[in-house]
Amino acid sequence: MKNARHFAIREILKEERITTQDDLCSILKNKGFNVTQATVSRDIKELQLVKVADGKGYKYGLPNAADIALQKRMKRIFKDAVLSIDNNENMIVIKTLPGSAQAVGSLIDASLAEFILGAVAGDDTIFVALKNSRLLQKVLQEFQGLLL
Repeated sequence: MKNARHFAIREILKEERITTQDDLCSILKNKGFNVTQATVSRDIKELQLVKVADGKGYKYGLPNAADIALQKRMKRIFKDAVLSIDNNENMIVIKTLPGSAQAVGSLIDASLAEFILGAVAGDDTIFVALKNSRLLQKVLQEFQGLLL
């Protein structure tokens, strides 16, 4: 059942503009799938769906091979190099092993450009400036997920 649902999600994303999990949940239910928001949330994570910009805002999309490779590389480097993550209201500070901050900062700039103004990296510390403070929890969750 999960494989059929995942196939259906891929097809839906090719045909329709999906902006929320609720939209995807409704369409799946209309197609005969018995799903909850929690199920759709897990599916999004398992399929590694991404939010992509279009002319109307952001929508869910399928990741390309480069996105998947970047995510795997980030996860590996975060696990190997990041020692701690802290924050205040609109900035995140990441401590790394000495000499690792620039590599981590570069990956952050490449992968989170839609959420951050930029990352400034020294030898073992990175300052990540967010586009706005409402994004703090989302970006922190992303970073914490890379450490798991």
